Formats: sequence, structure tokens, C-alpha cells
Amino acid sequence: MNAKRKPDVRPANPRFSSGPCAKRPGWSVSGLDSAFVGRSHRHKDGKARLKEVIERTRAQLSIPDGHLIGIVPGSDTGAMEMALWSLLGARGVDVLSWENFGDTWAKDIRDHLKLDDVRVLDAPYGELPDLSAVDFGRDVVFTWNGTTSGVCVPDGDWIAADRDGLTLCDATSAVFAMDLAWDKLDVTTWSWQKVMGGEGAHGMIVLSPGAVERLESYTPPWPLPKVFRLTQGGKINAEVFEGITINTPSMLCVEDALDSLKWVESIGGAKGMMARTDANYAVLEAWVEGSDWAGFLARDPASRSHTSVCLRITDPWLDGQPDGFKAGVGKRLAALLDGEGAAYDIASYRSAPSGLRIWAGATVEVADLEALLPWLDWAWAALKAEGGNDG
Repeated sequence: MNAKRKPDVRPANPRFSSGPCAKRPGWSVSGLDSAFVGRSHRHKDGKARLKEVIERTRAQLSIPDGHLIGIVPGSDTGAMEMALWSLLGARGVDVLSWENFGDTWAKDIRDHLKLDDVRVLDAPYGELPDLSAVDFGRDVVFTWNGTTSGVCVPDGDWIAADRDGLTLCDATSAVFAMDLAWDKLDVTTWSWQKVMGGEGAHGMIVLSPGAVERLESYTPPWPLPKVFRLTQGGKINAEVFEGITINTPSMLCVEDALDSLKWVESIGGAKGMMARTDANYAVLEAWVEGSDWAGFLARDPASRSHTSVCLRITDPWLDGQPDGFKAGVGKRLAALLDGEGAAYDIASYRSAPSGLRIWAGATVEVADLEALLPWLDWAWAALKAEGGNDG
């Protein structure tokens, strides 16, 4: 077949990576000129900026006053590992796994913490486990939005309000884009580099009163590294939740987080962020509905992510191509688009089925997604014209 003619218009910002994600519209490094760099983060001005991140986060996300919010090392991964190693072991654990990160938490709990009473409720990429099978008499570990599969939990209704166990939620690509049920989440973690469009390396952790009670009443049988320790003398270390971090933070990243949070406020807070995300997703949804070669990896719209939108190739032509070609088709498409400056970093995650993954969070502009779509069609036509005989 003949390849389509290249589109005339490229996205003004072709950054559709699922992490680190696009910076906010209008972002410039000059916005960080007043960063508290070259100074101690223990100085009153440094502590004040860290505390401001916490306070602005609480206000924009409407996090209950009884919940503690801390800035911790290691991005979302560090925050989630801190929670797993500090809190688990007091009772049995249910782990939900339907993509890479849920699988990672399951392996950590089973193979590294070596807990005996662990149930893994799993599902293949594109689907959710049976949420009705979760036992809330146990601790429950899950991702709110599976960044690598494009599948999210539909809401918080499935979580028991009268649970005896704790819920530990990796919400890194959901916070600021999806309406989280804070009253049903005992531990929630995320990083600035996702929906906020901030920088990596720092994580956020939110603890409910129930999580604090567990920390103060239960001591895990394994040693905890310093960067995981949330208690001192058997009591919660309140300083961590007042802007006095466990280890040295990057004040440049802190300034960037503040810049992002101020922008969030300017567009209507979390509700404004959700509206922008939903508008972006609607652009992709309309295109997929009319596409003859691409579909959503997540079949059920109720559990389909509006941030990390994962696409599979549905064109029957692909079925007749060599296995090597099929396995690398997402990377080939992404490379074509990258080479044209039309889209960066949109191949599916390395452990996911081959396809594309397009970030549609609030820092992405609708106009850029609209400009991307003709390029997706061009890339697929070009790949088909090339053929799979070299696969």
C-alpha cells in the first residue's frame, strides 16, 4: 500500500511521555529563579517552602485534616516501599495486580518481605481483578491507576468503609486527575512527576489516622533503613509531616512543585485538572472509535484510564506478520513519530503488550493531541507500507 502523506502540522509540544510527564503549559525555567538553592533545607525559609508544598497539596486535593502528608525520598516507588516495609506484617495481605507496578508490589511483599499470608488477585493487561473478591479484614495493596496498562479502578465504592485492615494505594498517575476516596485510603502515595508535571526523585505519602495507629502499635520484625523510618521512640515522627524531610531534598524540585501547585490553583484546583484530563481523553476516545487499526488495551470504559492511555493494534493485517515484527510494532511506531518530532516516548511499557501509550494528563493541551492524531495514522500507514518481512 502507499503511505499516507505526512501531516502539515506537528504538536507544539510533542511530549506525551507517561513519566516524567509534560510540564505545565507556559512553564519556563525562569519560573525557578527564586528557588532556595545553595542553602540548608533546615533553614526556616527552606522548611517554610517544604511546608507550603504540603499545605497547598492538602488544599487542592481536599485531603482530610486528620490525614498526615509528608514529602519522602525516592519518588512514588520510595513512598510505596516505605509504606510496605513499615506497615505490613500485622495481618494477612491481599495484593491486586493487573500491570507492572502491582506485580512489583506483589513480588516485594511475597519474595522480599517474605510474608506467609499473602493473596495475589491478578488479571492480565487490559483487565481488572475481581474487586468483589477483596477481603477488607486483611491489608489491601493496590494501584488506583495502572500506568502501564491504562486500567484503573472505577471509583472507591468497592472499598469497605468499615474495614479492619489498611488500604495501601499507589496513586501516582491518578492524583490530580481522578476523584480519590480519601476516607477509604489509609496510605496514598504519588510523585510530582506525573499529573503535576513536576520533577522526579521526591514522593508524597498521605497517612490516615488508622495508618498512624498501626505505625505506633506495630513494629515489623525486619530492620528498616533510615529513609523508611516514620516513627521515633514508638511514636509517629511529626517533623516529616511538617516539612522536615528524612533526607536532603532538592530545593530546585521543591520550587518546581510549588510552581505546579500554583498553576493547579489557577485553573480551578483538582476539579480543573480532572476536567482538562477528561477533555484530553475525549479527543483520543473519539479518534479510537473511528480508527480501523487501533483500539484501547482496556476494553471496559468504566475502568479505562484517562491519563495513561494505552493502545493496542487491532488491524487484522498484523496477524499475518512475523512474531518479531508483531512484538516490536509499538517501538517501531514510536520511533517513526519520534524521528518526525511528532511524539516522544509513547511506546508501550516494556513489560506490556506491544502498542502505544499516550499521556493525556492535565498538563497536555487538547490542541497538541488533536495535532498528534493524523501523525498516528501516518505512522501506521508507513509501517504497513514497509511491511513485516524483516521481522
